[in-house]
Amino acid sequence: MPERASKVIAYIGIGSNVDPIENIPRAIEILARETDILAVSTFYRTEALGRPGQPEFLNGVCRIATSLEPRPLKFGVLRSIERALGRVRSEDKYAPRPIDLDILLYGEAIREEDDLRIPDPEIRTRPFVAVPLLELAPDAALPDTGERIADLSAAQKRDTLRADCVFTRGIRKRLGHEPEPR
Repeated sequence: MPERASKVIAYIGIGSNVDPIENIPRAIEILARETDILAVSTFYRTEALGRPGQPEFLNGVCRIATSLEPRPLKFGVLRSIERALGRVRSEDKYAPRPIDLDILLYGEAIREEDDLRIPDPEIRTRPFVAVPLLELAPDAALPDTGERIADLSAAQKRDTLRADCVFTRGIRKRLGHEPEPR
């Protein structure tokens, strides 16, 4: 698929519950070689969904600029990063994972394909997706419905999230980024 002539702003969800302190920075460094990373949200620690007793997750969001269309971004870049870091996809959607990378928003694009849904439906239901996305895009609305992210119930449910400020500062320092203004 050909590349776009101009760059689009996209938001990438990043999570890990297998060596997240190592795997998330590695994933972001590889992603930075393929796209322009513009900002990194706070990373949050959360309990694993669907599997009590699994290691907790670290989750956050990156705002990027890319000239790639959504399919090459997802299947050429994000999935290759996942494979490089040891992710093996299985039928078990709650399996532990060294890295999970998802396109949350891609400009104003709306995609409803079996293997590519933009905006990512988890924005509406998962606080660990909505809260860091809201931090980076406080005025954004979902392109399919026009709902403001700030108005979503998932963006209001912070009680299951524990900010890891030390980890977040370390990621931003490695990228040479200043913290997002509050």
